[in-house]
Amino acid sequence: MEGKRLKKILSIILLLNFATICFSTNVLAVTTPKKMEAVWMATVFNIDFPNIKNNVAAQKNEFIEKLDQLKAIGINTVVVQVRPKADALYKSDINPWSDVLTGTQGKDPGYDPVAFMIEEAHKRDMAFHAWLNPYRVTTSGTDVSALCENHPARLHPDWLISYNNALYYNPEIQGVKSHIIATVQEIVTNYDVDGIDFDDYFYPSGYPLPQGEKKDGVAAKSRIQHINDMIQRVGAAIKSIDKDVLFGVSPMGIWKNNTSDPAGSETSGNQSYYAVYADTRTWIKNEWIDYVVPQIYWETGNKAAAYEILVKWWSEQVKGTKVGLYIGQGLYKDVVVKEISAQLRINQKYIEVEGSFYYGMKSLLANVAGCKDKVKVAINQLLPLEMDTNIRAAALISSSRSAVNTGTVTASILNIRNGSGLQYAIKTKVVRGTRVTILDSETGWYSVRLPNGQVGWASADYIQVIK
Repeated sequence: MEGKRLKKILSIILLLNFATICFSTNVLAVTTPKKMEAVWMATVFNIDFPNIKNNVAAQKNEFIEKLDQLKAIGINTVVVQVRPKADALYKSDINPWSDVLTGTQGKDPGYDPVAFMIEEAHKRDMAFHAWLNPYRVTTSGTDVSALCENHPARLHPDWLISYNNALYYNPEIQGVKSHIIATVQEIVTNYDVDGIDFDDYFYPSGYPLPQGEKKDGVAAKSRIQHINDMIQRVGAAIKSIDKDVLFGVSPMGIWKNNTSDPAGSETSGNQSYYAVYADTRTWIKNEWIDYVVPQIYWETGNKAAAYEILVKWWSEQVKGTKVGLYIGQGLYKDVVVKEISAQLRINQKYIEVEGSFYYGMKSLLANVAGCKDKVKVAINQLLPLEMDTNIRAAALISSSRSAVNTGTVTASILNIRNGSGLQYAIKTKVVRGTRVTILDSETGWYSVRLPNGQVGWASADYIQVIK
């Protein structure tokens, strides 16, 4: 594809220019991770798209309208569900056309939605991530003959498991793993996607173990290993084609409770490790994925799964790795949408949190409980500090440090802000080891000059003063 070739050429040019600058000025190279503010666009059941089937012009206009609305809010990444039920919203030699486009699985919609979506997103300087459900085949019904004739599941019924009146690909089957990898390879090869996103569906939630098996027994560990194997191989397959394409996973918000594992979170909710056999912590520690988006769809103070406890836990898991952390915000839930500003302020306390993925696009665009306005303000990092004592305390850290000449960044990634407080915009980020010049100080904050000449404010707790 021309877009991919052009992107690679530009990347080489930029890399050469960057190397020239670094060597000629003898300045430490500072990596600034891209901050993603993303929205999931669900297509299963036509939740977010498309509203009208069998109408190319209407679908294109609908997508453009929604994209423009998201852009106006400040969203810079759209994550579109391109494989809702082992099918495709793109031209594929592997998977059939999705019925969400026409009402009939396997029917050509008359255009290539993903190619169109990518073009429109990139026109607006927005990233496009392809969201896939790797294993789900149906949402209701177990009659394989109801699938279109060329559906891989119909051609390979031995690949399937049935649970709760739905069909899924069996993660243990080698053919299934190869099919998922080939599906991802086809997308990354043929389309100028910026990322591949897997959501929280792996084994069907609650799929029973063989009789007599325990949750940490041989069968359970085998299931974990099969999912691990798939994740590792998909990540490697993506990078073998295009190293610039990100691979991310959006798991359930709880890996394990600390009552099950000392490394788990101080929670008592549903555990993704045992419910769907997703060992996300291992994926992070081994850096098999580029980013993780835990779906922390609970409110602050929730007794079983408190929002702030989980944000802190996930921040600790990515610390010291190359894996980016983004928080999944559940705008579809009334209790969450009402306190979204407070949740986003909590995110600001953790330098590991690089942005948010919002689920519930309808609620966002409808401005339910003012969430669109609040998210827009938050993305521009202008959130006012309300009388939340925990957040206020974090913003007003007392410090006895005085202004000095130089310092070294000790955090893995440190936010550089426009002012001395968490309410100010993040203008850039620097990595551990960056040498800065300290120009001034206020309570708990330093005004610093970076190696590239930029000036901003940083938390004094993460800068070691050089005597």
